[in-house]
Amino acid sequence: MILRPAEFQPWSHGGSHVPETITITDDRTGKTVTVPIEGGVFPSSALRELDPSLYMYDPAYLSTAATQSQITYLDGTNGVLRYRGYPIEQLAEHSTYLEVAYLLVNGELPTAAELTTWTDDVTHHTFIHENMRKRFVDGFHYDAHPMGMFVSAVAALGTFYDGAKDIEDPAARKHQTLRLIAKSPTIAAMCYRFSVGLPFNQPDNDLSYAANFLNMMWKIGDYEVDPALERAMDILFILHADHEQNCGTTAMRVIGSSHADPYSSAAGAASALYGPRHGGANEAVIRMLTEIGSIENVPAFVESVKKGEGRLMGFGHRVYKNYDPRATIIKKAAYDVFEVTGKSPLLDIALKLEETALEDPYFVDRKLYPNVDFYSGLIYQALKFPVEMFTVLFAIPRMSGWLAHWEELLDEGQKISRPRQWYTGADERDYTPIANR
Repeated sequence: MILRPAEFQPWSHGGSHVPETITITDDRTGKTVTVPIEGGVFPSSALRELDPSLYMYDPAYLSTAATQSQITYLDGTNGVLRYRGYPIEQLAEHSTYLEVAYLLVNGELPTAAELTTWTDDVTHHTFIHENMRKRFVDGFHYDAHPMGMFVSAVAALGTFYDGAKDIEDPAARKHQTLRLIAKSPTIAAMCYRFSVGLPFNQPDNDLSYAANFLNMMWKIGDYEVDPALERAMDILFILHADHEQNCGTTAMRVIGSSHADPYSSAAGAASALYGPRHGGANEAVIRMLTEIGSIENVPAFVESVKKGEGRLMGFGHRVYKNYDPRATIIKKAAYDVFEVTGKSPLLDIALKLEETALEDPYFVDRKLYPNVDFYSGLIYQALKFPVEMFTVLFAIPRMSGWLAHWEELLDEGQKISRPRQWYTGADERDYTPIANR
């Protein structure tokens, strides 16, 4: 098979307008098909036109656009991230997480009245059913992992609402979306408090989304959330709200395409996030910095990485081939946090590691720049979160992104996801009785 971009077609003449098409030729039959290229993408229907039994092998979806989406734009080559067209830098500086959540779910930034209503609705849906806490959560083992509890609790939450499966009704869908965004911090804090044997703190409707979460997490006796820490938490939530078609979001869309309720779909997405290759990167950064131990050990560690004897965590990204735009924002937020909490003992090691790596052609040539995980773990640690909670902290804000994608696929009437496979197993063979094996 030959794939030939239009500009290389023999019938293209210099100076004339080059059509945005691609021509594919099946060398087995000589059949040719020409299809349009739009936004750097051409439809797979071209393969079906050539041969209905022909499939493209693309493990891990490295070259496959499995959906159209209007939610998040990501240009990894130039380090660009936008939610609904708005640069992440502007949102992190001027917006709040709840405003960003509204933007992701509804497609536009809210008016002042809409934001007030939205914020009020979220605030007054933060409580969870008492049976959820007393009968479900209390059934976990005393040292259960908070993320395992979070995944299970999100799935179980859907059983408390009669309309959870009424996904054909847009109003009912909006209600479940509101509930999941509102209750995710409550569930997260509840899971943590249970895992360390502390009594559960009820939500405080007088606090902001981020402050309420910190209050539920840490309040013992008199406790007041520092505004700088509240803002840092809100920025972290904004930065993690969505990130295009990553593993967790793809899981949300695949499960949602079966018309599963949003609670089950979100639990599946959170399960994907639970994996260390997805949501556990900032935890790995903390472990790496701890193992390095001191600034003096950084050069030797960098050399070991270059020799293939170690791994540089928090650098590079599957999509970004430039500096992760979120990393710059989060680095500044880290300094704001340290002004309140005191400097993390790992910060100097991190700064030295970043400086050393960015001056070394080995890493620069490979486009290994710091990503969002490099500094987020330091912030979480400064805020006293144990590493077991890092992935849960990722899941709370990502809930709005997952739900935006779930709404989008239902609005578009997407068919149930059903990828093809390339079978490489045994050919037909006869059953052998056990006595003859």
